[in-house]
Amino acid sequence: MEPLLAALRAVAEPTRLRLLVLLERGELTVGELVHILGQSQPRVSRHLRLLCEAGVLDRLPEGSSVFYRLSGAGPAAALARHLVSALGEESAVLALDRQRLGAVKQRRALHAEAYFRENAREWHRIRSLYIDEREVEAALVDIIAAADPRDLLDIGTGTGRMLEVLAPAVERALGIDTSREMLAVARVNLERAGLKNGAVRLADMYQLPLPDASFDAAVIHQVLHYADRPDAAIAEAARVLRPQGILVIVDFAPHALEFLREQHAHRRLGFRDSEIAQWFIAAGLEPAPPRHLEGEPLTVAIWAARPRGVFKRREEKERKAPLLVEGERG
Repeated sequence: MEPLLAALRAVAEPTRLRLLVLLERGELTVGELVHILGQSQPRVSRHLRLLCEAGVLDRLPEGSSVFYRLSGAGPAAALARHLVSALGEESAVLALDRQRLGAVKQRRALHAEAYFRENAREWHRIRSLYIDEREVEAALVDIIAAADPRDLLDIGTGTGRMLEVLAPAVERALGIDTSREMLAVARVNLERAGLKNGAVRLADMYQLPLPDASFDAAVIHQVLHYADRPDAAIAEAARVLRPQGILVIVDFAPHALEFLREQHAHRRLGFRDSEIAQWFIAAGLEPAPPRHLEGEPLTVAIWAARPRGVFKRREEKERKAPLLVEGERG
């Protein structure tokens, strides 16, 4: 009862209710909130601190910035969303806040588009070397859908494309990346796609700021070839998988395109199936048969693995299922 009472006390103030309405629509920094509310930074920061202490908001440091958003779970978060719904759309103050919020998001979008334009030519050049990305995404969607996860972690999310593709199939999707510029692009893309269950964070794939066994699925899409310690990245991804979880890696099979190393910082020119399987096993995972999507000149490989025993238990369940059906018919 006490957490709920604390949340009620925290939200019972006009500015803090305005903050709830704004942050229900996405993550915002202190500076952005100051601009929207027209109040001083110390005052806005105080309101944010009280809401965080009550468990209504999450505080998310990202380099020199701090993002805030409504908490994802718990009675305080449920209360906040109920209040936002109850406030409706008629208030003139809230209408002005929404108008200013739109301007903030427009500035974000312009900044993200400028960054993307600067880099898009090289990204498109690399993509032209392998099979259509839509085929890769379709194969990945099939694998994830078969695992039926509630929540998903995209490691090295970049522009957030994997979140756009996979978030509709899960309750919660989180992307992490070490590039603030990429995260800015990803936030805009998630906003445009209307994916309120998707979020991004600044984080290191070797030291994920996440508890053990906290995700049903993890994806490392076209990231491992940049890693100086791919085995450590796989082990860290395995750490956050739940016992029934799945890790999926998408990357290149071995190739000889040296310009990718020299001009695009690829540390590895693809990976052998046996190499990935060895790293899976060392991380306590059981590999599934890999899938290869051949292109010219690059072949994309998809490797999946689950905690040891999951595949065996599934096979046993499938073998027994027909017998149960027969028994029911008899």
